[in-house]
Amino acid sequence: MTQKFSLLALAATLALPAAAQQDPKAGKILDAVSAKYTALKSFQAGFTQTLENPAAKLKQNINGEVTVSGQKYHLKANGQEVLNDGKNTWTYLKNENEVNVSESDPNNQDMSPTQMYSMYKKGYKYTYVKSLKDAGVASDLIELSPDSKTNDVFKVQLIVGTADKAIHSVKTFKKNGTRTTFTLKNFKPNVPVAASTFAFDKAQYPGVKVVDLR
Repeated sequence: MTQKFSLLALAATLALPAAAQQDPKAGKILDAVSAKYTALKSFQAGFTQTLENPAAKLKQNINGEVTVSGQKYHLKANGQEVLNDGKNTWTYLKNENEVNVSESDPNNQDMSPTQMYSMYKKGYKYTYVKSLKDAGVASDLIELSPDSKTNDVFKVQLIVGTADKAIHSVKTFKKNGTRTTFTLKNFKPNVPVAASTFAFDKAQYPGVKVVDLR
């Protein structure tokens, strides 16, 4: 079975009831980060996903890129593509030459890269940890913890630029010892995108098997 790209499961494990008391300093920064990305018509970025589990002697890096416009997105990573046009989601697996099609659920938080800058709004307590230098850039480290103790993720750390409020990385900590870090790079705001960017065209994939789950 092909390993599914972990970013798509990042927010799924974190969609929980609303949090109560919060750290005002962290909240102010997170609100500014959310406002920055929400105001963009579109953006494109490269990323590296680092998956680690010291006990299992596991360390894996996956590089990819993402294009986002509103709630629409197109992810490419590790021989997989995930496209969402706001109505449908296509998950294409290159090795199998197969695409799974499902309805896009706006309430399903596991299927949108936008959760990286909006997930804090529901289901978390957040705390300002410290200022630091990240790749030589003045940055802030903010820590989120889910309200639910049954969640297998017990902590999320975000590093954002102090001046521009750009997301540098998002790191999740699981109870089984797995650590997953998404590091963003080559960020390009307001890139021109066509509607076809977010819809799967099977004509471009000769012989593709279509599994319709709608």
